[in-house]
Amino acid sequence: MSTLYFTAASFGFLRQLDRHNTREWFAAHRDQYEAYLREPFLALIADLQGPVAQISPHFRADPRKQGGSLFRIHRDVRFSKNKMPYKTWSGARVFHERRREVHAPSFYLHIEPGRCFVGGGIWHPEAPTLRRLRQFIVDNPAGWKRATTRPSFRRQFQFHGERLKRPPRGFDPGHELIEDLKLKSLAAGMPLDDQLVCSPGLLAEVVRSFRQVAPLVDYLCAAVDLEF
Repeated sequence: MSTLYFTAASFGFLRQLDRHNTREWFAAHRDQYEAYLREPFLALIADLQGPVAQISPHFRADPRKQGGSLFRIHRDVRFSKNKMPYKTWSGARVFHERRREVHAPSFYLHIEPGRCFVGGGIWHPEAPTLRRLRQFIVDNPAGWKRATTRPSFRRQFQFHGERLKRPPRGFDPGHELIEDLKLKSLAAGMPLDDQLVCSPGLLAEVVRSFRQVAPLVDYLCAAVDLEF
C-alpha cells in the first residue's frame, strides 16, 4: 500500500519559514515543522531502508532523529554572510557505511517548494579527492560513459554544481571527456514535481530514481576504493 508522506502543508511551512526566518518564529511553529516536515521525512527514510539494501548492501537509509540521514534544519552560519538561522529546504542523504573514513558518494533527496529533486554522487569533494576522481575518469573512460551517457540517464538527470572555465591543471584539454573533467562536483539530479512529492507515488519514484543513478554512484565508489 502506497503511503502519503508530504502534503501542501509541508511546502506551506517551508514558504512561511522563508518569510519568517527567525528563531522566535521557528520556536512558535516547531510543532508544524515536526508534523509536516521532519516526521514525514523520517518515515520516508525508514521506508527506504529495504529498497536501498536491494540496490546496495553498503548504503544506509538511517531514520534516526540525530546523526541519521536527515539533514538538520539549522544552518551553519559561522562562515556565511547569510545569517538566517534555518534552511528553507529539507534534505536527506542515503550514505555509504564507510562515510566517516572516506569522502564517499551518496544518494540524495531534496524537498523545497518548486525545487525538489532526487539524485546521487559526490558533492564538493576536497581537492585531493576531486583530482583522484578526475584521474579515475581518465583511466576508466568506458565505465564513466556507461554510467552517464545511457539515454535513460541523460534524459532524466543533469550534473549539478559549477564547472571550471578552463581544463583542470594536468589534464589534456583535448580529452573526449574534458567537459565532465571540468566538473567541481560529480553529482547528478533529477527534478521532482511538487505534486508528485505530495502523492502516494513518492516512495516508488525515489526508489526508481536511485536505481537510475546507481551506476554513477557505483562508479564513484570504485574511484575511491569503496564497495558498492
